[in-house]
Amino acid sequence: MNHHSTAPEPQRTAVITGAASPRGIGRATARRYALQGWAVALLDLDGDGASAAAAEIAEETGVSALGVPVDVTDKDSVVAAAEAVRSSGLPPVGALANIAGLASPVPFLEVDLKLWQRVMDVNLTGTFLVTQAFLPDMLEHGYGRVVNMSSVSAQQGGGVFSKTPYSAAKAGILGLTRSLAREVAEHGITVNAISPGVVDTDIRAGATDEENEARLSAAVPMRRQGSAEEIGALVVWLSGIDAGYITGGTHNINGGAYIA
Repeated sequence: MNHHSTAPEPQRTAVITGAASPRGIGRATARRYALQGWAVALLDLDGDGASAAAAEIAEETGVSALGVPVDVTDKDSVVAAAEAVRSSGLPPVGALANIAGLASPVPFLEVDLKLWQRVMDVNLTGTFLVTQAFLPDMLEHGYGRVVNMSSVSAQQGGGVFSKTPYSAAKAGILGLTRSLAREVAEHGITVNAISPGVVDTDIRAGATDEENEARLSAAVPMRRQGSAEEIGALVVWLSGIDAGYITGGTHNINGGAYIA
């Protein structure tokens, strides 16, 4: 194998969770994978949305794309989604991008147990369940890249749209990433976390007015919000052959909003 090639060889499939939302990081990431020649499996709670997005990406890029309904908080649903990908005729799974997420702006004393568990289940337990379902495919084929979505909220302690439950769940993802990276490194599989700052996506679309948008951008040294495409580009790069010696890392992409 040519270790300096930028394209995955032979062709592999990238699995992306939370991939249906039109302006979301998952959708943008799936498209970036496809543009690099990966086949893609788009997983989302909105199965119809995932299928529509997959059809659009396939039409634009010419790669094989599949939409699969999944509830990342439900083990049976995740196992079924993994089986659907395996039996679809797509190439072997070589990358997994855990992007499905749920933010919560609720103040600490107003967080009830149900909300706490929901935010934990989607962000942290979902990442655990989906990774556990697809890791065997990577071990079997000797190539694997897992990219988990954390947040600057985990590092700096919350933010405008994300208070304690979200911050705690995203910090948990950093611990999961580091530990799993150590465990699977000898198999040539890398596990990394991406920690975005404020990104212009649907997770908070309509949640702020123009004044708030300006205030958000002003708090970033680069004076702007990030784009879903910029996050997706980093996910895809970390999934390539050239990133094979990078593992266990937290990769900040925040316009200078948090520099550690």
